[in-house]
Amino acid sequence: MFGGFYTVKFQLGEAQGRSVMYVRDGRMLGGNSAFAHIGTYQEIGDEIAIVVDTVRHNPDPNYPAMAGTDDATLLARGRRDGEQIRFEGGLRELPGVPFQSVMMPIKEQPLPIAGGVGEDCIRNGLYSIHVRTLDGVEGGLTGVMLLNDGRILGGDACFYYLGTYTSENGRWKGQILNQEHTPATGDNPIFGGHEVGIGFSGRCDADGASWEATALVGKRSLRLTAALKLMRRL
Repeated sequence: MFGGFYTVKFQLGEAQGRSVMYVRDGRMLGGNSAFAHIGTYQEIGDEIAIVVDTVRHNPDPNYPAMAGTDDATLLARGRRDGEQIRFEGGLRELPGVPFQSVMMPIKEQPLPIAGGVGEDCIRNGLYSIHVRTLDGVEGGLTGVMLLNDGRILGGDACFYYLGTYTSENGRWKGQILNQEHTPATGDNPIFGGHEVGIGFSGRCDADGASWEATALVGKRSLRLTAALKLMRRL
């Protein structure tokens, strides 16, 4: 069965990229530092057919769209190759330009036990997340985060996140472990090369959430703030 939490390495023509992806019950939800990837899959014999839409969540021009347009649709088919799953296909918007990707399951650490949720809690869904450091320290992260009944999965082109949360009465709090899946020291000197533990608390509503947090980065303690925007409900 096709399912779980994966890192993804992909190539469109000569351009390359990375992301994370959660797969379950015919749905695919993931993304990276600038784009969310939202799609569906169907298992047909030993093949997997996927349709994935790309939606920009970060307007930063330093993250150009590989397809030349922010909104694009991928059509691809894949097969298992050991633990990996390899796909080939193309974008509707770029006929004739080959696409290929490799999905690798994340197995470094078991998924955390889910937290608790009550009334007026944060909604289950795929969110964009923009994290910034405070106290005059330059740095941060942008990516996607999947929230589902007290469990957190997410990531970007270099990191993946695992965590838990509790939520009730418009508030939420939790903990996240941020880990590298691709070396990021040059691109992100603050978080790169470290396993980062983050404890947070904040507010939430129907459209998104915010939090303030303290992160332990190596032997250094940093204060962070984050904004989350709901992109697709579960």
